[in-house]
Formats: sequence, structure tokens, C-alpha cells
Amino acid sequence: MDDLHRLPRFGDSLGYLYVENARIDQHEMSVAVHDQEGFTPVPAAALAVLMLGPGTRITHAAVKALADNNCLIAWVGQEGVRMYAHSTGGTRSARLLLRQAALALDPDQRLAVVRRMYEKRFGARLEPGLTLQQIRGKEGVRVREAYAKASLATNVPWQGRFYQRGNWSAADPVNRALSAGNACLYGLTHAAILSAGYSAGIGFIHTGKQLSFVYDVADFYKVELIVPAAFEVASTVLTDVERNMRIACRDRFAHSRLLGRMIEDIQDVLNVEGRPVRIDENFDEDGAAPGALWDPDGGGEEGDGLAGGRNYGDPDS
Repeated sequence: MDDLHRLPRFGDSLGYLYVENARIDQHEMSVAVHDQEGFTPVPAAALAVLMLGPGTRITHAAVKALADNNCLIAWVGQEGVRMYAHSTGGTRSARLLLRQAALALDPDQRLAVVRRMYEKRFGARLEPGLTLQQIRGKEGVRVREAYAKASLATNVPWQGRFYQRGNWSAADPVNRALSAGNACLYGLTHAAILSAGYSAGIGFIHTGKQLSFVYDVADFYKVELIVPAAFEVASTVLTDVERNMRIACRDRFAHSRLLGRMIEDIQDVLNVEGRPVRIDENFDEDGAAPGALWDPDGGGEEGDGLAGGRNYGDPDS
């Protein structure tokens, strides 16, 4: 983590902000939110994610201020339960993304990553002889026990996980709280992944979606943070469950120092034996600079298949 260009500041951010029916513009070196209640300055340097809900407008200058502070901007549906688009991450280097892809494309290395991911969820090493199906069975037991424990502790009835995207209000309060909490967790996880230079779409346990890796990493924390918070909110409030759940998540994320843990956890689960990927580490110095040129004959550094870029306007190149 000694390369500050490769891993931009993320873990010391305070969290996320969800805004709807408002206008966001630049204010001094940061941004401000204008709505019916007035004018509210927001310190961009303290945000990891800004979630823009329906009815929100944002200026070009505000986007630049947020990008300069490595804050992910996400355009989301009402209550943040669906993401439509997002900004880019804070690094221009593809080194970590290429390593992630190399691990995902090798079946043996991918399985090693999957096992480490489940161990991260369990908080313990897995028995060497367990099959992937047996591991998934253990995970199902862990999650069901977490729901049952939270239900017993809060006296909130639990009939199972249920929600419909097209009919949000059909779900009971605890299911709505779970969905709202997961949306917040996915937003922060997505921001961490992009900030470190990984791909949100290259998953290991999950696959086939643009957010597969987000789901992989977010599952490390759901039982610890989202499940108990959702049941507590459902046991204490009757209206505006989603807003109260976002507030509860903000507090739990801060108390658990979640943002500071995420990138370290990602690095830990991807720390398996594999062929190293080498690439120029200076791309962040100039975001417009092109990368290296691929050479199948190993013309790059130490035979890594990457050749340096050539300036055809320079007669000496």
C-alpha cells in the first residue's frame, strides 16, 4: 500500500450520502446540496459515495470536485435500491484489474480465491477436503442461523427473504430494511473496488453480472452488519423504514471502520499464488496517457508480454 497513486485514499472517508429531489453544485473546494429546506455544504473529501436519487441535478463543476476527492457518484433508483450508472474510480493503472482477471480465468486459482472468500465470511479456515457444494451448504446454514438469531433478539417475525422490484411496498418492513441496507453496502463496496483499480464485473463466487465482484465482497459483511441492523430498525420504527435503515447502516459502517477494512480484505482474498502481472505504475501521473503495447513475444518488461508505448512523432523512438 506504499504506492499512493495505485491505491488512492479511500479507507479514511466517512461514508456515503443519498440525495433526491435536489440540486448539487460546487461550493468553494467542495459541493453543496440545494433543496426545499435550504443550502447544505457537503465536504467531498469525507465522502466515499454520493448516491443520486430521482429528481437530482448535478453540475459539471460539482462532478469535478467529487472526482478530485475520489468520491464515487452513483445514479440510483428511489431509496438507492437500483444502480443505473456510476463514475470511474480513482486510479488509472490496470495492474490490479489484470491480476484479478488472471485469477478468475484460471480454474485452480479461482477456486483458491473462492475458498478464501468463504473463509472470510466464516471467520475460520475451511477443512481441506470440503467440496464447493459442501461449502455452499455451510454458508446457507450460517445465513439462516443469522436471520433466526436476529429475529429472536428483536421479536420481529421472520418468514424468509422476499422482495419484488416492481412492487416495493409488498415486502414486510424487515425485508425492505434488508434491501435498503444491501443497497448502501453495495454502493460502498463498489466504490472500494473501483478506487483500488479492480473490476466490479469480474466475480469469483458470483458471475455473469456487471456487479458480480461487488456481490462477492459485500457478502463478507452482510451477516455482521446488515442483518442485525435491519431487524433492529424493523422492531423500532413503523414508517420510513428505508431512511432509518440508511442511518443505521451509516452508524454501523463507521463504528466497524468498514471503509478501512474493505480494500485490505479484497487484497487478502486475492493473495493467492499466480503468475504476476507487470505494468507501468506511472499511469496515474497523467490520466490521458495511453498504456503499454501488448507484445505476444514478450517484448515488455522481463517477458511479461507488455511492450512500452512508441511515440511515432519522435524520429528516435
